[in-house]
Amino acid sequence: MLINWKLRELNLKIVYYGPPFSGKTTNLIQIHSRVDEKKRSELVSLKTQEDRTLYFDFLQLELGKINGLTPKIHLYTVPGQANYESSRRLVLQGADGVVFVADLHADSLGANIKAWKHMHDHLVSFGIVPARFPTVVQFNKIDLPEALPVDRVADQMQVNGLPRIPAAAIQGQGVQDTLKTILQGVMQSISRQIA
Repeated sequence: MLINWKLRELNLKIVYYGPPFSGKTTNLIQIHSRVDEKKRSELVSLKTQEDRTLYFDFLQLELGKINGLTPKIHLYTVPGQANYESSRRLVLQGADGVVFVADLHADSLGANIKAWKHMHDHLVSFGIVPARFPTVVQFNKIDLPEALPVDRVADQMQVNGLPRIPAAAIQGQGVQDTLKTILQGVMQSISRQIA
């Protein structure tokens, strides 16, 4: 969180984290397409030739005033590929909240668990207690015939007590609910910090 008192702006950073092809970028594309262009930036994507996120995707949203401040929400995605682990850590640093996008495809269970562990390790390295950090877990690809049950994936990942949002991001299902839930979590966390 960064407050610019001169401009009366509250800058918040939310990172979409998860394994390769889980739907992180798809979430930002859906959000971008549904928000009034006067209240959002262009969607910036740094991609490889194979159309995979190289470093991050970025989208900024502006919402109504909160306590006289204009919130500017900075949404980032991390690259999913394991060889970009240092980039994931760098993008995650300074985040006010995280959306973990889990892939319900049957072949992705191991990748979900590995990415979940790495995210927790990075948060701990920043001095953050993961259990107290605003986090939402989106279980994406519920529309696939081979999708695993949400409860099974959540149990395997050891998602305990966190908000869970089932989604089919490619269709926009669950995307806005995920964003709304993480924003509520971040604002509650900030309220506790300021109080």
